Amino acid sequence: MSRVLVTGASGMLGHDVCRVFSKDYDIFPFSHKELDIIDEARIREVFKELNPDIVINCAAYTQVDLCEEKKDLAFKVNSQGVHNLSKMCDSFNAFLVHISTDYVFSGKSKSPYKEEDNTSPINVYGASKLEGEKKIQDTFDNYIIVRTSWLFGKNGKNFIKTILELSKKLDVLRVVDDQVGRPTYTKDIAQGIKWLLDSGAKGIFHVANEGTCSWYELARFAIKEKGIDVEIIPVDSNEFKRPAERPSYSVLDTTKFKTTCGRSLRHWKDAVRDYLSYLKLDD
Repeated sequence: MSRVLVTGASGMLGHDVCRVFSKDYDIFPFSHKELDIIDEARIREVFKELNPDIVINCAAYTQVDLCEEKKDLAFKVNSQGVHNLSKMCDSFNAFLVHISTDYVFSGKSKSPYKEEDNTSPINVYGASKLEGEKKIQDTFDNYIIVRTSWLFGKNGKNFIKTILELSKKLDVLRVVDDQVGRPTYTKDIAQGIKWLLDSGAKGIFHVANEGTCSWYELARFAIKEKGIDVEIIPVDSNEFKRPAERPSYSVLDTTKFKTTCGRSLRHWKDAVRDYLSYLKLDD
């Protein structure tokens, strides 16, 4: 049974990756506290101890607005940390699966972004993640880079959970309607990563749930599904000035993923319904 080292295992995506992969792989989960990918000596220590066949890197500095303020930290984790992992994978002949983001694109496209389209991030988070991608590509070719978007999942903070919490406190919610993307359930993308590995794939892949929407449409759908009586008003991004600019259109084209795996992730609405059914346990 292949030995899989998962970094960032206590995070929203890492949690579901461990759960999905534990059925067919020997999983070794490491939280940030147990393995900081900035610490090259610690990485070497873990690799010597485990000699993993596959490394799935879910570790990242993902606080988009704080990245603008803490640029050095963002690049240390999302670029140098990724470089540390890729070098160690190369030394130990391990396969690397790295999670990247739709934010490597500018958002100025009118059609879904393909893997080979020009990257042009408009914030520090996107720039740091793109540099991490390049570090991997410059190191070796034994990898999959998975770009995904708008993640939500049970084991962490996310947009849907925030909206539901706000709906308990406010009578009116104002939600951005001029940013469009593909909401993606961490449970589903974890399965998609497994399909890619099972297919023997290498390279960059866009993986996300089917369908597109704005943040407003996502909020409205979640609120309706939960049967909550609250007014939701669509607004443009200018109403919410934030440190980091967001892409207005970051829809990922998943054709390559679907062709490679022979299947696709379900529609985001079905994924949200599934997620909300889990949340009922916590209500």
